[in-house]
Amino acid sequence: MAKTSVSTLAKMKREGTKITALTAYDASFAKLFYDNGVDVILVGDSLGMVLQGGEDTLAVTVDDIAYHTRCVRAGSKALFVIADMPFMSYSDPQSACENAAKLMRSGANMVKLEGGEWLYDSIEKLTQQGIPVCGHLGLTPQSVHVFGGFKIQGREEAQAQKMIDDAQALERAGAQMIVIECVPSTLAKRITDAVSIPVIGIGAGKETDGQILVMHDLVGISAGYIPKFSKNFLLETGNMVDAVKKFCTDVKSGDFPAAEHEFN
Repeated sequence: MAKTSVSTLAKMKREGTKITALTAYDASFAKLFYDNGVDVILVGDSLGMVLQGGEDTLAVTVDDIAYHTRCVRAGSKALFVIADMPFMSYSDPQSACENAAKLMRSGANMVKLEGGEWLYDSIEKLTQQGIPVCGHLGLTPQSVHVFGGFKIQGREEAQAQKMIDDAQALERAGAQMIVIECVPSTLAKRITDAVSIPVIGIGAGKETDGQILVMHDLVGISAGYIPKFSKNFLLETGNMVDAVKKFCTDVKSGDFPAAEHEFN
């Protein structure tokens, strides 16, 4: 595979080529994913749940993400790596820049922030400093206590329109990608069509520009429960390499996610 960049991903959106993304937290899995067709690796604060055993992502620190970003980067210099900005690490533009710099020095190509238009100043400042930004809308896990749990977002029209407005604001601020999580598939399409930057879905139907899954969900070993929007590709294929290849093939072809993985 050739080295992926933000320009590559933007071109994929323009050409209608689906983007594949998985979380990874170490060099071995990062290399395996890259070698078998995954376009983007996310060092997610999901590690707080799937690696650390927490009930949410809030305990994850910048140092945690920086450590795992270094591990993932060691898997390949050609990887396109997004690093999550943890809870309260970007509460103001100055903090955002200082903490994002740590993650970029650890090997990230882009950082991801959860939130809408209120992040405008921080995203603008980050991009001015040469740090590519991915936004995150919908079910934003760092706001789990505000939502009252892990709940579907955007079912009411006012909330849906606010999410579309937020996506457009993130793009105007300089964001070069957006992840949308656990929203109705019809809203996901509206958001995808409303911006010119790639929109990656998780629990958002097939009409986005690409799909991302937590790697543990991909192989059916997450503690607790397997989300509705996920699929156990390992059970279907029998080995890890083929599971990753099938995930990529099914995303590219539009076979995943299917209707049973969507929210209406």
